Amino acid sequence: MSRSERKWDHIRFALENRQNHSSAFDDIKFIHQGLPNIGVFDVGLDHEIGGLYLSSPIFINAMTGGGGEKTYRINKELAIVAKNTGLTMAVGSQMAAIKDNSQKYTYEVVRKENPSGVIIANLGSEASVEDAKAAIDMIEADALQIHLNVIQELTMPEGDRDFSGALKRIETIVREANVPVIVKEVGFGMGLETVKELSSVGVKMVDVGGSGGTNFAEIENKRRDKALSFFNQWGIPTGVSILEASSVSEHLSVIGSGGFKSGHDIAKGLALGANAIGMAGYFLPILIKEGVEVLQQEIEALHNELTMIMTALGAKTISDLRKAPLIISGETYHWLHQRGVDTKPFAQRSIK
Repeated sequence: MSRSERKWDHIRFALENRQNHSSAFDDIKFIHQGLPNIGVFDVGLDHEIGGLYLSSPIFINAMTGGGGEKTYRINKELAIVAKNTGLTMAVGSQMAAIKDNSQKYTYEVVRKENPSGVIIANLGSEASVEDAKAAIDMIEADALQIHLNVIQELTMPEGDRDFSGALKRIETIVREANVPVIVKEVGFGMGLETVKELSSVGVKMVDVGGSGGTNFAEIENKRRDKALSFFNQWGIPTGVSILEASSVSEHLSVIGSGGFKSGHDIAKGLALGANAIGMAGYFLPILIKEGVEVLQQEIEALHNELTMIMTALGAKTISDLRKAPLIISGETYHWLHQRGVDTKPFAQRSIK
């Protein structure tokens, strides 16, 4: 099977993949504020993260590219949505275009449709510095994602089996790239150990990509003769992963992704310590089945929900929301307690 055919397989199976709402979100409860002392027009959703100015804390996370005309159309329409809603957008892995120049147009369309937007390039941890620079130049990217997808590769029939040297390659790219570098998981979460290692080599932004969203183990298992079914339940829940990552350093920017489906989920992710929230699997079926205008309306609805929640909490900014008091219970509390993350300060903090 060619790389471009595999790219479309991933989209096709992702549309069939059922996203399980992470129980970690249900374990988070905001503490009601009877006197928030602000109105909806006081709330601003713009935010800065890692040197990037975002007009919204929500962004369109990496999905596709490199699969010919079908992925070209998806990226074109996502770029139109990003432009019209002011969202940042990441493209899917560009290695397909680096290996085959005929696929470059499936990525380049994003910058053509959104010339002034914030666009993020994407490569796997096998990439060299030369690959990284080529990916950035291809779409005039404002930042670069390097994705970690060990479980997907192990489950993929034709996937990689050797992950040696990844941290060293990431360190070199961080040092040599002329744009901010984000290291991203693809649905299995980041724990303390991984985030500490990345931070030690100069990584300043991570996207935790927790379990609860698109399940790439399930997708790749559908392509295998004999499934590695144990990987279908693998990973760290998104809420837990945000908390573990954000506990490593106050100087590290954390992006939450994996299973976000509402403004309430997004508010919880930000309050747990994320600086921004990436969404992909929730947006894709809306775009494919209902089109650009409906997806734009859904994004505006998410912005409205988030504004209402921030008003109720007295949070004028995303930075304020990250100080909102909340209760962490259930499996999330027990997980964090075992891992040495103290949850009590979350219940005792205050925006004012």
